[in-house]
This record gives sequence, structure tokens and C-alpha cells, in this order.
Amino acid sequence: MPVHRLSDMTWEEVRDTDRRNAVAILPVGAVEAHGPHLPLGTDVIIAEAMAKAGAQKLANDGLTVLILPPIWYTSAAFADAFPGTIGVGADTVRKLIHEIGAALLAHGVSTLAIANAHLDPEHIAALREATHAGPDGLRIVLLDLTRPSVARRLTSEFQTGACHAGQFEGSVVLAESPSLVRTNLAAGLDANPASLSEAIREGKTTFAEAGGPRAYFGWPAQATAEEGRNTVRLLGELLAEAVVAGEEAKV
Repeated sequence: MPVHRLSDMTWEEVRDTDRRNAVAILPVGAVEAHGPHLPLGTDVIIAEAMAKAGAQKLANDGLTVLILPPIWYTSAAFADAFPGTIGVGADTVRKLIHEIGAALLAHGVSTLAIANAHLDPEHIAALREATHAGPDGLRIVLLDLTRPSVARRLTSEFQTGACHAGQFEGSVVLAESPSLVRTNLAAGLDANPASLSEAIREGKTTFAEAGGPRAYFGWPAQATAEEGRNTVRLLGELLAEAVVAGEEAKV
């Protein structure tokens, strides 16, 4: 089955698409600081790559897949102090997801999968809430990268928690949008092994408090496009697995 980008379709093409077994994938990210070397839209670049890779796997299994335009704005409190970061209330995103889901359901699409690449704790909490108490008849599937069972399948840097604008994220952007990486800057950045996940558990609320005064954590100089391609492939597999598990639970 083909993968469809909803925004590229006409309404008549959507009308004529088999929506009885359709899955809509919603990429979600943030506009926020990602060090001096990666673009503000890094999370959305990663989320869209995940969505495309997962969509292809699901389409190969015979599902109709619609990739939706991404959500760009959400809670980004950790990066609020950095120019260019645009944060909105996390509850706004939860409500928006439910309203998007209701619109899809009205047109016969009953599964909405969230491809999320933004790990702000308020944002993650809102996405988890969004999977519950949604419109009757709609199943919302979230691939939660912060869950230990998921995180341990990702890269060693990701598992340290020092993975904002580091090797993990930088590699994906190199694979997907290499022209947006300031490679000379990235090559000269010192490693920053401070763990964001530990900082969150300790009650820190900003990148600066967490030990990232330039809004990056991890090993940015070690990012490679090859690692990024492997990571995208794995993220797609994980997303497809989450959707299939959700579909089985729905039956």
C-alpha cells in the first residue's frame, strides 16, 4: 500500500482512499534551542523522519497510512531562556490532539499514532494524557521514547539521558537535513555528559540548571549521517510496532 501525505492530497483523493483500516501518523516536536549547531526545528525533523519510516513499514503490511502535517508548538520550558524558542501550554497540545483525532474519526480514520521527538517532561505528560479520554471510537497510540523498554533499544548516548542536540539528534539531522547542521561548530563542541533525565528527577527546570548553558547535551562532535539513518530506521520500527500492538488491542 502507498504512504499518503495528507497535505499533498485533494479532498476527493482522501474520499476515495480506503479508510477502514487507515492509520494517521502525527509528527510532534517543538521549536526550541538545540545548541549552537542544530536548527530550532530539530525535533520536528526527527519526528517527521520517524513518521515516514514507520509509515512505510505499516504500508508494507497492508495498512493505509496518512502522514499528517506536524505539530510544531508545545511546552518547551527548559529552553525558554534561549532566543527562538517558542513554547505554548502543554494542555493546548493535548486538546489539539483530541480535536485532530475527532476530525479524523468523523472521516472514518480510527487510529491516530503520535511520532514524538520532544522529551520535555510537561510535554510528555500531556501526550500520555492525550492517549486517554479521547473521542469515543478513536485509538491514540504514543511511542514514548522515555519508557525504559523503548530507550534501551536506542543508542548508548540516548540511554545516558545526555541526548539533547548531541550525537543522537545530530546524527538524525545529518541524515535528513544535512544542510541545516553547522558542521564546523559541531566538530568543535566539547562533550557534555550531563544527564537531562537525572536533572529532571532532581527537580531542575531549565537547560542551564541541568548543566547545558549552550542548550546541548551529549557528544555532538561524534554525530554521523550513518548513525542517523540507522536511528531513523529503528524509530520507524518502534513506531510501527506500537501501532500494530494498538491495533491488536483494539480488535
